[in-house]
Amino acid sequence: MSSERSTLITARPPGLVDVLDRILDKGLVIAGDIKVSLANVELLTLQIRLLVCSIDKAEQIGLNWWRYDTNLTTRAERAEAENLELRERLSELEQEIRKLGAAARVAGTEPVTTREVTTTRQVRTKPGTKRRS
Repeated sequence: MSSERSTLITARPPGLVDVLDRILDKGLVIAGDIKVSLANVELLTLQIRLLVCSIDKAEQIGLNWWRYDTNLTTRAERAEAENLELRERLSELEQEIRKLGAAARVAGTEPVTTREVTTTRQVRTKPGTKRRS
């Protein structure tokens, strides 16, 4: 037998481990659409997009959502606490604004609202005088 033929015979076919190693190294994308229709009326559409690859490969192509998912990271508790703290602070500030507005109304000086600032105001002049621009 020739040496080429003997190497082909002794070479084993790729096993499951070899196939998985290649898929995880290179990546595999499966995309498809499933549509369910009845009497030419589309009832359901499923769009399926599946990417199978290693974490290293995913990071190379810019997919790293698991780093920032609050359910998967240890930073989740810290983010939740910060979110709660910010909501409480916002509520306190809103209450302060309401108190200041009420105090200004009692004192007879209305606070300037955003609506007043953005609208144009008319300048009153005495009769017989010219208005300067």
